[in-house]
Amino acid sequence: MQKRSIQRGRPTGTTTYEAGPAIAFGAVVREERTNQGIAQEMLANLAGIERSHMGKIERGEHMPTLSLILKIARALKCSSAHLMKLTEDKLASPNSSD
Repeated sequence: MQKRSIQRGRPTGTTTYEAGPAIAFGAVVREERTNQGIAQEMLANLAGIERSHMGKIERGEHMPTLSLILKIARALKCSSAHLMKLTEDKLASPNSSD
């Protein structure tokens, strides 16, 4: 019997990325950060991630994991539920592209 190799990650051709929620979440993070007067680099440091990664999150180019959402919320001194509520509100509004 031949041993099958283990393939890590998603099968080729599958995607789980949805632009709408990623863009809405990124906009919420950017709004919260600027409202608090925190620079992007400082927020990235507080959350323990690279500044370039934070930029991708804010631009909606990356969908963060749950652990990353929790780190960002902690760095912004708010709850992840607050960030999710604002994201849901942004997605539900007719002008969600703002």
